[in-house]
Amino acid sequence: MSDADADAIDFALLLLRCGVGAVMLAHGINHIRPNIDGTASWFGSMGMKPPKLHAWLASITEIGCGLLLVVGLLTPFAAAGVVGVMFVAWAINHRGNGFFIFRPGEGWEYVMTLGIVGLAIGAIGPGSLSLDEAFDLNDDFVGWPGLLIAAIGGIGGGAALLAGFWRPEKTA
Repeated sequence: MSDADADAIDFALLLLRCGVGAVMLAHGINHIRPNIDGTASWFGSMGMKPPKLHAWLASITEIGCGLLLVVGLLTPFAAAGVVGVMFVAWAINHRGNGFFIFRPGEGWEYVMTLGIVGLAIGAIGPGSLSLDEAFDLNDDFVGWPGLLIAAIGGIGGGAALLAGFWRPEKTA
């Protein structure tokens, strides 16, 4: 591969990380502002107990993983945050509403896409335009280790959270 091709790939990874990071960061901030109580009420209506704790956990996870993705630090752990938040969102809000996000109830295409991108970023790594590269962490995290951190941390963490704290109301 030529140096120009490697530079293009690194730039594309920077764009991908910054794009997903900005989306996560914006979602986290939006959950806190203008009022975390509204987010907590929404979480509670979907069965997350205690709702205020989970509103804060989701918001802080989104903000934290968004910032880490933007700077490319601990990238597979940031990717695990994306995967985990999207897995929980899929389970408690989107999975029963069909595929398309624009359908009533919001389908699962959006959370699936972000979750898959999170897994891919975990495996591919942040590229050379990252703090992981500056701190010489890429060799430790790229490939299977990064994918496993993103997948097990995200899906496993999300599943554990749901098992411990999701109590949806029973439907007749």
